[in-house]
Amino acid sequence: MGKNLKFIVLAFIAGLAGAWTYQQLFVSNQITVSETSQAQQVPFQVNFERDENVSVAMNAPISFVEASEKSTPSVVFIKNFSGTDQRRYSIFDYFFGTGPNQRVSTGSGVIISSDGYIITNNHVIDRAETIEVVHQKRTYPARLVGTDKNTDIAVLKVEAANLPAIQQGSSRELRIGEWVIAVGNPFNLTSTVTAGIVSAKERQINILGGEFPLESFIQTDAPINPGNSGGALVNVKGELVGINTAILSRTGSYTGYGFAVPVDIAVKIANDLIKFGEVQKAIPGVDVVEVTPELAEEMGLNSLDGVIVTHVIRNGAGEKAGLQRNDVITRIENLPITGKGSFEEVLSYYYPGDKITVQLRRGRESKTAQLTLQNLEGGTGVIRREFFTSSILGAQLETINTLEKDRFNISHGIKITAMTRGYLRDLGLNNGFIITQINGEPAKNPEQTGQFLEKFSGRLRLEGITANGQPFMQSYNVR
Repeated sequence: MGKNLKFIVLAFIAGLAGAWTYQQLFVSNQITVSETSQAQQVPFQVNFERDENVSVAMNAPISFVEASEKSTPSVVFIKNFSGTDQRRYSIFDYFFGTGPNQRVSTGSGVIISSDGYIITNNHVIDRAETIEVVHQKRTYPARLVGTDKNTDIAVLKVEAANLPAIQQGSSRELRIGEWVIAVGNPFNLTSTVTAGIVSAKERQINILGGEFPLESFIQTDAPINPGNSGGALVNVKGELVGINTAILSRTGSYTGYGFAVPVDIAVKIANDLIKFGEVQKAIPGVDVVEVTPELAEEMGLNSLDGVIVTHVIRNGAGEKAGLQRNDVITRIENLPITGKGSFEEVLSYYYPGDKITVQLRRGRESKTAQLTLQNLEGGTGVIRREFFTSSILGAQLETINTLEKDRFNISHGIKITAMTRGYLRDLGLNNGFIITQINGEPAKNPEQTGQFLEKFSGRLRLEGITANGQPFMQSYNVR
């Protein structure tokens, strides 16, 4: 019993000694490590908070108040009264709403001059019988100045003074990753602002109509919804950098990306429509395609930048400058050409008669060409194409241009455009049809051709070319 008691006492003392030793050797060390760790972390946290650059980067304290205040007064609400209940099937359908009796389409526009000129999209005012502009609770009747399907730009005019014209920025200087805001009237909610960044430039999404569609869109993730069409895309200074035009969506509402016409293109188009009534398009006299990996390999190119010349128009600007098929255009006026989008955008800045320097590669050689841009008639001056509009014919007639003459290998012709219900549709003709002969006589003047067709009765023989280039000849008995 005494021995057992001694063992118990010794074991108890040993346990106490062990506990004391553990406390000194391990627990004290842990506390020290913890304290040391805290001592190391605190200066890091303090320094981090004092680093203004890091704080700004993390918190991104960007305000859009100034940009919004500057731009929203210049954006208007547009109503398009078409006077029909018929359903329209268009790639832009989702931008429009329907009224109970009269079809009312809505969109946005941007005031570009204090005396009442407004930029919007062509599809916003398409088929309009009357147009109204609402600005700061006032409603104005609007006159359509002109449209351009190639860029989806239209210009309206309201009779007012001292309107707040928006300040113009530069889409050429706009950089990918830069903050932008979209200002418009989505879902009939006036003066709505959304923010995002420039996601890409020079985008081609193949949505525009017209003979020479010019697609070099600014792509943004700023939410754009139905009703934003024709509204302003502005930078953080409140300067106009684009005209909102389309969204990439399967539902009709915003799902990630919107697209805007660059302001440098839009304003040039608007100025042409205001001053000349028609866009003064500058033609280089060549057709081009993108450089694909397959073409680059086939042609031995070491870059995918530039555009490849596929066709040189006879007696055109390109032929006169010495350009040849398979030339790779890499720069225009020292501006890099990365693809067809940038090629078309750079050319859109110029007028017929302007001289430009083109840098290109031909095989292994680098060359420079001096090219004088032409108009659609093959000249270098301002053109005002001849039109004849007839409600009886249900169409607009216009002279064909130089490119169409080259494409179809014809010397003259009258093209049918803007077709509605009427005489020509009853004959089975469509938009884009070119009349070359009427009863054996050449069709050269739109007004003479239109008036003849309006009044003629008897045996009518038409010759021409369909929109897809097929020869056509048909006889009719008309009353």
